[in-house]
Amino acid sequence: MFTKQSELQTLRLIAETLNQSNNVEHMMQTVLEKLLNLTQLQAGWMFFTNQRGDYSLVADHRLPEALSRHRKQPMCQGSCYCLNKYWNGELTGPINIIECKRLDEAVQHNTGDTEGITHHATIPLVAGAERFGVLNVASPGKTHFTQEELTLLQSVAFQIGTAIKRTKLYDAQQQRAEHLATLNELVRTLWEASDHQQLIKETVDRLRSGYGFETAAFFTYQGGELVLRSMEGDFTNDSSAQVTEAFQQGKTISSSSMISVPLTVKKQPLGVLYAQSEESFTSADKEVMDALAGHVALAYESISVQEKRAEVLLYEERNRLARDLHDSVNQKLFSLSLTARGAKEVVKEDESLKELLSEMQSLSQESMREMRSLIWQLRPIGIEEGLLSALKKYGSHLRIEIDFDVEDIPHLSHSTQEALWRISQEALNNVHKHSGVSKAWVKLKAVETGVELKVQDLGKGFRSPNKSCRTLGLTSMRERAQLLGGTLEWKSEIGQGTTIQVFIPWVKEG
Repeated sequence: MFTKQSELQTLRLIAETLNQSNNVEHMMQTVLEKLLNLTQLQAGWMFFTNQRGDYSLVADHRLPEALSRHRKQPMCQGSCYCLNKYWNGELTGPINIIECKRLDEAVQHNTGDTEGITHHATIPLVAGAERFGVLNVASPGKTHFTQEELTLLQSVAFQIGTAIKRTKLYDAQQQRAEHLATLNELVRTLWEASDHQQLIKETVDRLRSGYGFETAAFFTYQGGELVLRSMEGDFTNDSSAQVTEAFQQGKTISSSSMISVPLTVKKQPLGVLYAQSEESFTSADKEVMDALAGHVALAYESISVQEKRAEVLLYEERNRLARDLHDSVNQKLFSLSLTARGAKEVVKEDESLKELLSEMQSLSQESMREMRSLIWQLRPIGIEEGLLSALKKYGSHLRIEIDFDVEDIPHLSHSTQEALWRISQEALNNVHKHSGVSKAWVKLKAVETGVELKVQDLGKGFRSPNKSCRTLGLTSMRERAQLLGGTLEWKSEIGQGTTIQVFIPWVKEG
């Protein structure tokens, strides 16, 4: 039995020990050793638990050989009576005379010396409503702890629980400071991104490297659905369900080890930022994810604005060039054609000169047609109304009948629409100039990973790939697709026509 003086002495020494460190594991080990020495108990151990129902051995002292064998393997796996009571909510105070399941199994299977220990006292480690784990103490032949002993052990457990809470608060403040420093660095990097894909990749990379998350993923809302743009780590069905829920509800959804934060700009949905950790998410983790999501959404929108501005400038420059060509070169060609026609009337008797003037008139008229086509390409009437509208008008301009097969296509980004327009335009030019037919088929459809375009004719076809690449502009068409991460393939046979197939992924959309 402890005297009042010895109890006070024990509590004082334990309190001093707990105040000497902020390292939880070192603190628990030191306190446990001191507690056993002061109470003259032989063995003790502490388990920490988490919300997922996992546990870990955080401290132990003088374990019997049956529990310490194989690097304390019996203490690191399986269940036991005290932890079951703890998880079931039955352990609200110190409990006396608990048989140890781990020791019972050691005796049953003869796997080590228990050193006469059969029972232990179990005390929950708590601080207010927070629960951290259990403290177990035992001695050989001791099957009963007096009320005085249990009260002392409970007082010590309260001290330990309070110290754990204090340490966790300290760690949380340290983590919050580190997270904010990392966030500041990450935000600077994000605002330096020149395009959406770089922004997305930097975000995912830094979530893994900067914060140590096991998994990071970036989703954007495209074509009426969430599209995975970048991911590092493993993604489960539970993860997918949480991401969808966060997007639909427009608020952060988190569990013990997963978090999904919606990305919004001016109350419009942009996507979802997802992270998963091996450890339980702390309040600091959640705060930094919310803050990061705000910065990512703004940076994403800023890039969109920059791209649209660049497109407007390019459009204006094309308009200016088209006007200049129309007002200068085209008018001069027209004047040249009229001059040649007038000169032919003057020199009717000179057949050789008349023939030269006819050729001059023919060349000038052909140049005018090509110039009009070039002006149309620079300033496509109808592209602002959509890709299909522009293609229909361009087909009419070339006097080509186009049979369209278009499935439901979600809103295309400006860069994707521009690339598809230019490639289709070049393909239709080839039909007009080289196929010998006046009909083409255009098929456009969305697939899971992007958009596919096919332009086909049943004309002459061709066989020489090297010459054709130069003459038909296949190289430039392929380069346009590749700039957006896409591909372009073509096939042609003499007398069987030509087919151009293009794929552009969603991942490269602006």
